[in-house]
Amino acid sequence: MTVIAAALWRGVAFALLWWTLAEGRTENWGLGLAIIGLATLASLRLLPATALRLSPRGLLGFGTFFLVQSIRAGTQVAIMALRHRLDLAPAMLELPITLPPGAARIWLANTLSLLPGTLSVDIGATHLRLHVLDRRLPIAHEVAQVEARIAAVLGMEK
Repeated sequence: MTVIAAALWRGVAFALLWWTLAEGRTENWGLGLAIIGLATLASLRLLPATALRLSPRGLLGFGTFFLVQSIRAGTQVAIMALRHRLDLAPAMLELPITLPPGAARIWLANTLSLLPGTLSVDIGATHLRLHVLDRRLPIAHEVAQVEARIAAVLGMEK
């Protein structure tokens, strides 16, 4: 993807975000345009445009997987919270990751942070540090599943 195309896509995404935050009102679009421009420049600086090829089939599979996992993990955390006696075993885990550095790893860390019960803490050269509510759960398997889904979206089938 060229820098111009990336800037346009990101600018549109930030404009939609601004429109959502402004609740559709137009009186602050002067400020909004300045913020959209700065956000676009910052995003290009922090995450340069690359030639990523997204698989529509992989993206659909990832979306479905993420929705199911969010509901499952949310239900699991709610059940844990509603127990009379909290039986949790929180821990910091270092799990190996195989996705290439850059956008793929950031996507993995952010996805895991959005799933209830896990929070990404650090991305290393070969590992991901994750805070979990219960270390007895199959966290390594779940991370591998998310990694495989992201690899499928990016055309890096594992």
